[in-house]
Amino acid sequence: MGSIFKPKMPSLPPPPPAPEPPSDELSAEEKERIKKEQDAIRRRRKGRKQTILTSPLGIQENKEGQLETLLGKK
Repeated sequence: MGSIFKPKMPSLPPPPPAPEPPSDELSAEEKERIKKEQDAIRRRRKGRKQTILTSPLGIQENKEGQLETLLGKK
């Protein structure tokens, strides 16, 4: 009996049209900006790689290099 007294739901409005997909073409300015960003990333990566003192094999220093102190070699 509850369905007799309930109001019916109004129908939903139609969905809005889908937005146009972005164009696949990049302008020359955008291509140049992307190239500069990628070059900068490569330069930073190269500089950071040279600061790493270990390799997959471990520390590559000899024992004499480890014995140095502030006062000189032991």
